[in-house]
Amino acid sequence: MSSRPPIGYIDMRVFAHATENSEKVITAVRNLLPTEFSESVVFQKTMLTGHHGNPIILIEAKLEDKQLLPVALQKIGGNLTSLDKEHLENDIKLHLEKRNLYLRFDKQFAFQGEVRFSQNDPIHFKIHFKNKTFDEIVAFCRNVGLLP
Repeated sequence: MSSRPPIGYIDMRVFAHATENSEKVITAVRNLLPTEFSESVVFQKTMLTGHHGNPIILIEAKLEDKQLLPVALQKIGGNLTSLDKEHLENDIKLHLEKRNLYLRFDKQFAFQGEVRFSQNDPIHFKIHFKNKTFDEIVAFCRNVGLLP
């Protein structure tokens, strides 16, 4: 791999439903990030309405600091269970599309400081890799601990 930072940015999105405290949902997202920059992340909130008229808040942020992006993935990789890493490795082709790696994390576990993958009402991460092949992305993910 080249010496240039391989990650262009990380987009984060999560929905806070009417029964959830949006600040606690933001705390869950911050818990996935390294403490040295989690507090400086600026979240944008967009008010939405659900199918049955229920209020939903879309919470989004974008990480673009090229030096800190790999650190964020190292923290996640260091806290993932070996089972989650194996699942990601087995299904990596389902998570990669056009140099974007899509990961979904359990909101409740994240609030408690744990990192677990989930498909139900998750925290969405879209990690954009710049000019990297599939094999280079997989190698990078292995390097930062996302894969076994």
